[in-house]
Amino acid sequence: MRTLLRTIAMAVALAAPQAYAGMIGVEDTERDRVKSMLERPELATQLEKMGVSAADARARVDAMTPEEVSQLAGRLDQLAAGGALSNQDLLLIVILLLVLIIIL
Repeated sequence: MRTLLRTIAMAVALAAPQAYAGMIGVEDTERDRVKSMLERPELATQLEKMGVSAADARARVDAMTPEEVSQLAGRLDQLAAGGALSNQDLLLIVILLLVLIIIL
């Protein structure tokens, strides 16, 4: 009787699904991070100028594969925090420096 109970217990233990590392949603944190970037007002404004609504952008991120989301998150990490200067900004700085040099 005891061996029968042990055998049944082992069969139940082996039949239960096991959690694998691949089942844990690591990419979900990256997906959430990318989606949180879409919530930023300045980004939403730029997307609207390009004809993409914020809801469409979120839907596109949801449709991405985990590899695509990881690649996009990596590219976001590489962007400069302050952004890049446009040609107009650079020209304005040069003109201001020239004016200051002439005045002094």
